[in-house]
Amino acid sequence: TQEVKTSMKNEMRTLTKQELGEILDNHNLWLSSNGKQGEKANLSYTNLSSINLSYIDLSSADLSYVNLSQADLSSANLSSANLSYADLSSTNLSSTNLYRANLHNANLSSTNLYDANLHYANLSSTNLYQANLSRANLSSTKNLRYANLSSADLSYANLSCANLSSADLSFANLSFANLSSADLSSTNLYS
Repeated sequence: TQEVKTSMKNEMRTLTKQELGEILDNHNLWLSSNGKQGEKANLSYTNLSSINLSYIDLSSADLSYVNLSQADLSSANLSSANLSYADLSSTNLSSTNLYRANLHNANLSSTNLYDANLHYANLSSTNLYQANLSRANLSSTKNLRYANLSSADLSYANLSCANLSSADLSFANLSFANLSSADLSSTNLYS
């Protein structure tokens, strides 16, 4: 595991503000022209830790393996974005739209997802240890299998129809959470 992390760090690229601005401008053009102009943003393997991207529209962007730890992405649009294997630890994702986002194997430990929209997101094998998911919408999230939600705050979260089979919810705050029709088979609910 250490070898993989070292290899990934060696492959991480950094961008100047101008380079990032060009990528974001091209992505906005790509979105507004329905893909006829510009280019979809590819920020995979990029170090964007501690950056402020609040209110940004990166829907459908490739953000796999990106380092966004301690970044501010509050109220951003990341719907249908690929965030698999991304480092989003201690990131502010409050009120962020993550509808249908792919967060497979992402690190969201200690992340603020207050009031985030995770409807239909793929959160399989995702690390959400101590994440704030209070009032988050996780309804119909078909893949929370094997997710680590231990010590997470899920108070008032909507988990209706979510697949939580084999997830770790030990010591999680589930007060007033909606778990109607959720799949809790083999889920660790120890507290």
